Amino acid sequence: MKKLYPHLLLLLGFFLTVSFAQAQSGSGEQRERRVIQLSGVVLNADSTDAVPGVNIFVPKKGRGTSSGRFGYFSMPVLEGDSVVFSFIGLKRQTFRVPDLVTEDKISLIVTMEDDEMGLAEVEVMPYPTEEEFKRAVLAMNLEDPLAGNRAGNMNPETLLLYAENMPASPNENFRGFYRGQGMQIQDRYGPRPFTLLDPIAWSNFIKSIKRGDLKKRD
Repeated sequence: MKKLYPHLLLLLGFFLTVSFAQAQSGSGEQRERRVIQLSGVVLNADSTDAVPGVNIFVPKKGRGTSSGRFGYFSMPVLEGDSVVFSFIGLKRQTFRVPDLVTEDKISLIVTMEDDEMGLAEVEVMPYPTEEEFKRAVLAMNLEDPLAGNRAGNMNPETLLLYAENMPASPNENFRGFYRGQGMQIQDRYGPRPFTLLDPIAWSNFIKSIKRGDLKKRD
């Protein structure tokens, strides 16, 4: 039994050495994760309009930011982090930072698509009972007042006019309201625009001079 003690001590020392080396290598890998500056712009699916107020965060890390008035964002991340982009009415997207990055910054152009939800069709009946519905059908005038103008209603110019006057959808109204709120917050607490170099402001100023607004004030 005494002859086994040296062998047991050698095995125990070997396992302790391997465990310590693995722990050191694992901690070394964690310490070697570089900090990367992630920046970019968030656009709509058609890549024409910027999306302000998009939530950009790293889950379970407590780090995040939001896109500004023109869709721009910038935040520090670590190698291997998963960055989530979320906004109400748009599909959530995830970007994973590579484990090995040659540079200390990454630039992105994120396009987010509409997250449309299809609801079941609801048929609304204007009559409380079936008997009243039958009486209304029997008393209905079957003459079509639009029968003579059906071809004119399908005219391409008429259809284009209908499309231009069509009201916005609930999703578009919500996004417009949310975007307006984001712009108000940016205007109130963010950097002020330098209107001296704004061509639109100069154009309005020249038009006011031509109209004689300054003379009216005097």
